[in-house]
Amino acid sequence: MILLSTTKDHVSISDTQPTKLWMPERVIFTPAALDKPWGQNILTRVQSLNLPIEELPRNRLTGLRGEDERDTYNIAKRTLAVVTAPPSKFKLSPIPPSADWQFHIAEGCPAHCQYCYLAGSLSGPPVIRTYANLPQILENLAAYERLEQLTTYEVSCYTDPLGIEHLTGSLAECIRYFGMRTDAHLRCVSKFDAVDGLLNLPHNGHTRFRMSVNAAPISGRFEGGTASVASRLGALRKLALPRESDGGGYPVGLVVAPIMPIDDWQMHYGRLFDAISEALDMDCDLTFELISHRFTPGSKEVLQTWYPQSKLDMDEAKRSVKRNKFGGIKYVYDADTMKTMKRFFTNEIQRRFPNAEILYWT
Repeated sequence: MILLSTTKDHVSISDTQPTKLWMPERVIFTPAALDKPWGQNILTRVQSLNLPIEELPRNRLTGLRGEDERDTYNIAKRTLAVVTAPPSKFKLSPIPPSADWQFHIAEGCPAHCQYCYLAGSLSGPPVIRTYANLPQILENLAAYERLEQLTTYEVSCYTDPLGIEHLTGSLAECIRYFGMRTDAHLRCVSKFDAVDGLLNLPHNGHTRFRMSVNAAPISGRFEGGTASVASRLGALRKLALPRESDGGGYPVGLVVAPIMPIDDWQMHYGRLFDAISEALDMDCDLTFELISHRFTPGSKEVLQTWYPQSKLDMDEAKRSVKRNKFGGIKYVYDADTMKTMKRFFTNEIQRRFPNAEILYWT
């Protein structure tokens, strides 16, 4: 079992306050980004917030390295870079079981989650990049659609789009785009709560908005810079409620991740489900995705440089090795622990939310 001290155990949507929006200390634009109309839209947004803006002389990001890896991390995490997506981003990759395809409107995240799944996945300093050629990115999606079949797209693989939406407007543009499509749906997930600007968009039920949540001892210790779980659930409730603009709320979901067998984990996750029941006490289109904690040798190395004082348990001796078809390895919980956790979560969800769908356990 993972030993964690308990902070506030009860999660309730009552009396939650909006989370302070992330404001970068430095916003840099490449010349190519400023040449794009969407780049100019982002520039206008940033100027309206009186943020410091820097126009680079070349299409290359500079000034992100510090004296050591921790200093580099701090510089990058305080920077928003407005760039154009390179040609490689227009070749989409499948992303099962979450969706058929993933596409990217940004890379990097303003949060400070000590188990961050981006560690080891993105090269260089973890600067938050947003793409100024968004219309071209969206136009490219049609090439991946199947005739008269629903195609799903995940937009949150390399970023939390809601965490930077007040700076970019890109997530709302994606929702509008998919609202006009008939055979394509969007999926996004967040740990932030600033959803008011999305509530009246013409989504037409084509965007499923999920919140990533966890038990209180885990979210309280390991998810820095995010909205509280209570605030996330309050935001999800807003999204699920019917609106006059389109007659119905968004399809919504919960991504419970990363699941960890901490001391008294059944009690803590039971309290999380109590809070979910309180937030979603209405008829809504609801799904669950259940993801246990895992890490790779590369991600562990990066995370230990980013968060050298972290208490996150990444002891390989306590894990089983899982290999992929390319020879890479992940450290996961042993089979008995996984079966016990899966049984608990499945039973709790089926008992509390009989009309919800569990999309996967991994």
